Amino acid sequence: MTRPALEISGLQAWYGESHILHGIDVTVGQGEVVTLLGRNGSGRTTTMRAIMGLTTRKGSVRINGVETVGMPTHRIAHLGVGYCPEERGIFSSLSAEENLLLPPDVSSDGMSVEEIYQLFPNLAERRHSQGTRLSGGEQQMLAIARILRAGSRLLLLDEISEGLAPVIVQALGRLIVLLKSKGYTILLVEQNFRFAAPLADRFYVMEHGNIADTFPASQLESRMETLHGLLGV
Repeated sequence: MTRPALEISGLQAWYGESHILHGIDVTVGQGEVVTLLGRNGSGRTTTMRAIMGLTTRKGSVRINGVETVGMPTHRIAHLGVGYCPEERGIFSSLSAEENLLLPPDVSSDGMSVEEIYQLFPNLAERRHSQGTRLSGGEQQMLAIARILRAGSRLLLLDEISEGLAPVIVQALGRLIVLLKSKGYTILLVEQNFRFAAPLADRFYVMEHGNIADTFPASQLESRMETLHGLLGV
C-alpha cells in the first residue's frame, strides 16, 4: 500500500486563545483529490494553515511520512507542499512574470516557465502586466502557477473558485483534472459545491472544528440529504 501524501491525526489548532480545531483526522493518498466541505467558520481554512505551520498546533501532520509538527513553515514548503490561500497573495507592484518567478524552488519537480505558459495561456499574454491589472481569474491562475513552478506536488487550494466568472471556474476544474492526471495530490477547500463535487475522490465534512462525516465520491448521491443538513446545499 502506498504511503499517504498527507496524514493528519488528532490535529488541534488555536488562534491566540481561540481553540479552532478539536482533534481532526484526515488522510490524502498520493494522487488523490480530497475536498474539505463545511460552512464558513467550520475550520477548513484553519486546517490548511495548520498543515503549513501558520497556527499554534498540536497533534500529528505527516507529509510523505515525515512528521512536520514543530517544523517552521519554510521547511514544510520544502517537502513539496504548496499553499494557495484564499487571498491569493499577488504582489501588485510586480509583473505577472516577476510574481511567477519570485518564490524559491522547493524541489526539482517544478514546471518550467514555458510549461506554465502552455498551461495558462492568459498568463503568457499578461506576463508584463502589473499584478493590480490582472483580473480575479488571472490572479487565481497566477497563484496556482507560482506553486507549480516552485515544484510543489501536494497542493493546498483554498476557495480557488470564489468570486470568479463561470467560464473561469470551469477552466480551473479542467486544470485540477489535468494536474491529477499528472500525479499531483490536491486538498481542496470549497464553498462552491457544484464545482467541487465532480472533482473529488473523497470528501470530508467539517463542523465546529471537527470532522462530522467522510465518504468517497461513489457515495455522494446517497449522502446528499445529510450534506443538505450540514451545508445547506
